[in-house]
Amino acid sequence: MKLFHSIRTTIAVLAVAAVPVVAVPASASAAPGCQEIWGSLPEANNRVSAGTLATVRAGRHTCFDRVVFDVTGAETTYSARYVPDVYRAGAGHLVPLRGGAKLEIMLGVNAFDDDGNWAFQPPNESELANVAGFRTLRQIAYAGDTEGAAWVGIGVRARLPFRVFTLDGPGSGSRVVIDIAHRW
Repeated sequence: MKLFHSIRTTIAVLAVAAVPVVAVPASASAAPGCQEIWGSLPEANNRVSAGTLATVRAGRHTCFDRVVFDVTGAETTYSARYVPDVYRAGAGHLVPLRGGAKLEIMLGVNAFDDDGNWAFQPPNESELANVAGFRTLRQIAYAGDTEGAAWVGIGVRARLPFRVFTLDGPGSGSRVVIDIAHRW
């Protein structure tokens, strides 16, 4: 009986001692703030705006890469979804994108300003923002506009979780923000 008690005590001590060894690396490897749960299914907002697309920016964060669409005017309609390929709005031509996955973004913005001038004329439609060295983003390309909507393709390293939301400002404008996680 003493032998059984001794073996049982040894197993219990080893089991308790093993728990911290297993738990510490798992929690130490996760970066703070990376515990958010996002998905990879389509997202949309149906607010109507008479704004125009002003600029497209990109930024790097600890847990995700971010694309920001600055809009002149109030919060606007948007949709974002993974697609096999992104095509030029109205023309149907393939928009080549680097990366293993492609996000198609539709922004409910006007192509022309109040004076009838093109509202958004990027210097290079294939590279709306410099994403060289980003962990998740590979390319952001303009895919044209049709009847109150601008289309953008985002090349991503892989089909990763993302979220979309809007923010007020700067000034009377608004922003559509897309965060794409670095990993699942």
